Amino acid sequence: MPDAPYLLSAVGVAAAVTWALRALPFAVLAPLRSSPAVSYLNSHMPVGVLTILSVYALRDVTPRVPDRAWPTVLALAVTVGLHLWRRNLLLSVLGGTAAHVALVGAVFTG
Repeated sequence: MPDAPYLLSAVGVAAAVTWALRALPFAVLAPLRSSPAVSYLNSHMPVGVLTILSVYALRDVTPRVPDRAWPTVLALAVTVGLHLWRRNLLLSVLGGTAAHVALVGAVFTG
């Protein structure tokens, strides 16, 4: 069995590596805040991310199967309506997700 100084040094090294890995993103992020590339991505990425999320969410919608299509279409309408009303991305996504879960779980399960 290893002795106490060896175990304490192993725990110390593990703690130092963990702390360094958690602090590293903050140290790297500070110089990037003034970068023109980061400001460009900040202004254009939300549209791209939402487009990919929408395509992914609607990929399996088949209009010929109303029990599967209507919850998604109604939840999409709730998401768009919430976003047009409040212009809050988090509220829109959470509200649309909650509407979809409620519609699939309660209304359209038969």
